[in-house]
Order: sequence, then structure tokens, then C-alpha cells
Amino acid sequence: MKLGYFTMPLHPPRRNYVETLKEDREAILLADRLGYCEAFVGEHVTDVAESVTSCTAFLASLIHQTSRIKLGTGTLNLPNGHPAQLAATVSMLDHMLEGRLIVGISPGGLPSDWEAFENMGKNRNAMFVECIDHMIAIWTGEPPYDLKGEFWNVSTAKTMIPDIGQGIIPKPFQKPYPPIVVTAVEPFSRGVTEAAKRGWDPISANFLLPQWVASHWPKYAEGCAAAGRQADPANWRVAKTVFVADDDATARKYGFGPDSPYRFYYKQLHFKLVRAGRVNLFKPTRETPDSEVTLDSVVDNLVIAGTVDQVVDELLAFRETTGDFGTLLYCGIDWADAKLGRRSMELMAEKVMPAVNRAISK
Repeated sequence: MKLGYFTMPLHPPRRNYVETLKEDREAILLADRLGYCEAFVGEHVTDVAESVTSCTAFLASLIHQTSRIKLGTGTLNLPNGHPAQLAATVSMLDHMLEGRLIVGISPGGLPSDWEAFENMGKNRNAMFVECIDHMIAIWTGEPPYDLKGEFWNVSTAKTMIPDIGQGIIPKPFQKPYPPIVVTAVEPFSRGVTEAAKRGWDPISANFLLPQWVASHWPKYAEGCAAAGRQADPANWRVAKTVFVADDDATARKYGFGPDSPYRFYYKQLHFKLVRAGRVNLFKPTRETPDSEVTLDSVVDNLVIAGTVDQVVDELLAFRETTGDFGTLLYCGIDWADAKLGRRSMELMAEKVMPAVNRAISK
């Protein structure tokens, strides 16, 4: 099992913006030094807690200070953009990274972004599909393009001057285009099946209970079968909220205590998802009453926090429920205590994952 990194990121709104951006960069630079294989960064425009407004701009800031780690958009919220701009930006970033780019895409899940970009009430799933179809057509086709859709049309036929390069959108460094992944945030996600049919791979979200994460594999296998390709667990990424400490007392306090950044993280998510009518994501069964989905239950069920041995045991138990998967994505959390945040990432790479892989290989 490989080790990667995923961050939304999410910080207390009162924190200094310059400091949180530096912290988010430092975490990925550390991940690169520690041998994490990839790092995904999310984006939202209208949320000062989830404060990376452009994941492509953020990833560009890491290019020349990283050497091995692949960098991923986690995710591009396609209905909020334009396919020509997105295709061009991804192409440029892929060249700057010389092929170290993974493209995560989604319809976007933040209502205030929907409102700001005037797509609230529109069929964002249809916008999502049309946008990526146009992007792929740009990457694989030739100018002047002739892309027509319900939401966007793309052409440079009237203004193209091939001799000087005008009217031509750059193609990506990777051919025909970078690998595409989608984040699965619902139990039994039909989106996973549709993505697999198109050759894309899933990331199972960290805020899903283990049994709902497990529901993604059959949907992925179904899509792969429909496309005539073998479903390989190595291509399945699973995000998990983990904290590793040198002693149990620190792990319990920082992972579950009243001032825990992990509790803050899930307090934010719990509020947003309940308000959006998606409390089902936190329920162990569909019949569980809403009243039983408390912040305490969410934190207890979704956070793994402990010493190296404790975390190894819990991750192996988690994998017993979900089945085999290829990459564990360690979730970036606000560094309320930067020393503990760094130490957790170190222990995860140097102690936990080697022990997990030794156990798996037996």
C-alpha cells in the first residue's frame, strides 16, 4: 500500500491567511521529503476556512521545491469554470511539473460557490460532464475546435492564425492527457461506476464510514467491467483522517480532546453536511435517527488517533472492512500544534506504513 496526502485544507477562520497558506505548503514539502507518493489539494472560492481558492495556483507554488511527489488537483470544481480556461491551465501545469500532475475533478460541493458562480439550481452534474468532455476534446483534438454544448461552446475558427500560433490551446505534457480521478463522497456512488467506464479512478472520501467506503469497490469493478478493463485495487485511493503520536495521552488529547484540530475539522464538516441534508454520510445504517449523529459520534467513528502500534492495528482493521486498496491518503489537518502535526506525518511514513505493509504481505 502506498502513502499519499490529501488536504482540503480547513483552518479556523480567525487564523492569519498568510500563515495558513505557508503551513499548507510546508506540509506538502514535508510529504515530498518523507516519500509520500502524491498530494492532492482542494479548492473553494467562498470559504475562509477552506481557504485555497485555486488548487492549480497553489500547486504551481510547489513545483520547484518538490522533486518526487506527484501533485493533484483535489478537485477542480468544473461547473465554476470554463472548459477552455481549465484545459489550458491543466496543460500548462502539466508541462511545468513535467508529468507529475494528477487531475482530480468534481461538480463541486459548496453551496456558496454555486451561488457566487450562478449555477445554483442548474444541473451541475450535466455541467461537470460537458466541461470535462470539452476539455478532453481540446486535449485530443485540433484547433480551431468546434465544440458545442448546453452550457459552453468553444471555437477559435474566426480568429485562428496558425502561422503565429494564435487560436491554439496547448496540449498536456502527458499523452493524451494526465490521469483523471474523481472523489467519491456518497455510499454506493454511481459516479464511481461512470468514472470507471471512462478510465478514471476513485478517491473515497475520508468522511465516510468504513462500510460506505467498502461500497465503492463493487461500483468501481462494475464500471471497469463495462469498459472491458480489469479492476485493480492498486488504482483505488482511500482518504483517512489519522493522527500518530509518540504516546497515548498526546494522541487522545490532540485527536479527540475539546481543542483538537481533528474535532474542529469534523465540527465544520458536520455542520455543513447536516445543513445540506447529507447527514446520511455519517450514519452507520440508513435507519439511524438523525439525532444519533452527534459530533462526538462522528469524531469517534472517523478519526484514527494513537501511537504507532495502535494506528497500525486500526488501519489494518479498516482495510479488513473496506477490502484491498492501493493508496492511503493521509488527510491534512490544521496544525494547531505544528510540532505534533509534523511528527504525525513523520511517524506515518517512517513507522506506520512499513508496519502496515509488513502485515499485509504475510
